[in-house]
Amino acid sequence: MLRRLLPSAVALPYVLLVFATLCWAGNFILARAMHADIAPITLAFGRWLVALLVLLPIAWPRIREQLPQLRRVWKRLFWLAAYGIATSNTLIYIGLHHTNATNAVLFNALIPLMVMLLSWAVWRKPLAGREWLGMTGSLFGVLLIICHGQLGRLLALDFNSGDALVVAGLACWSVYTVLLRGVRESMDRFAVLAVTIALGLVMLLPFLVWELSNVGLPAASGANLASVLYLGIFPSVIALLAYMRAVNVLGPTRAAGFLHLIPAFGAVGAGVLLGEQLAFYHVAGLAIIFTGLYYAQGQVAAKVPATVLPQQR
Repeated sequence: MLRRLLPSAVALPYVLLVFATLCWAGNFILARAMHADIAPITLAFGRWLVALLVLLPIAWPRIREQLPQLRRVWKRLFWLAAYGIATSNTLIYIGLHHTNATNAVLFNALIPLMVMLLSWAVWRKPLAGREWLGMTGSLFGVLLIICHGQLGRLLALDFNSGDALVVAGLACWSVYTVLLRGVRESMDRFAVLAVTIALGLVMLLPFLVWELSNVGLPAASGANLASVLYLGIFPSVIALLAYMRAVNVLGPTRAAGFLHLIPAFGAVGAGVLLGEQLAFYHVAGLAIIFTGLYYAQGQVAAKVPATVLPQQR
C-alpha cells in the first residue's frame, strides 16, 4: 500500500506549489481591483487578521505544545514575521496604488533569481548551470506572456515610483523564502504560521492607526468583505502552508522557481475574470515556463525524502 502512495508523495510538493501560485495570482488581481476601495495597510492588516482567526482554533493547542521550541527560535520567527507578514504584501499593496498590474506581475519574475542569489549568499548553496539555464528559460516564458508575444513591448512599459515599492516587497518575500529553510521539520507549520502572523499584526498596528486617522475605514460593502475574506483564507493560510511545506521538501531555490507561474496564472485569470481573450502567446508562454521549471528541477529521485511524509499527529 505504501509503495502505491509513493509517486503521489513525490509529486505532492510540486502540486502544492502550483496551487499556491494560483492563489497568489488572485492576490495581485484582487488587490489591484480593490485599490480604490480599501487603503493598502488596512487591506494588509485585514487580510492577516482574518488569517489568524482562521488558524487559531487549529494552531492554539499546537502553539501551547511547542512553546519551548518556539521560544528557542523566536529570532527567526521575528524576522519571518517582519519580512513575510508585515512588510512584503504591505509594500506590494502600496505599490499597486501607484503602478499597474502588468508591471507588478512582471517584477514577480525576479523572485526566483533573487532567491537563488540569496540562497547562495546565506546557505552557500552552489548554483548549477542547469538551474541557471532552466530559470532563464522560465523567465523568458513570463516575459512572453506579459509582452503579448512581442518582447519589444518591454521598452514601452512605463515604470514609476510604485514599481520600486513592488520590487521592495518582492525582495522581502525572497528573504522570507530563504529564511523558511531554517525552520525545522519538527516545528508544526500551523503553529509557526500563526505566531508569525500574530507578530506581523503587532508590527503593522502603528501604521494601521496612522492610516485610519488619515483616510478612515473602508465602506462596509459585500465586495470589500469578500475581498478581505478571500485574501485572508486562500493566499494567506492555505497557499502559505502549502508553500512552507514545499520549501521544506525542495529547498528555497527550487520552490521559488514556481513563482514564475504567478504572472502566467494572472494572465489566464484576467482572461477568465475580466473577459480578456486567451491568446497563443499565453499558451506558448505557459509551455516555456513549465519546460524551464522542469529542466531546472532535474531528475526527481525515486526515493521519497523523509520530509515528504506527513507529520504524525
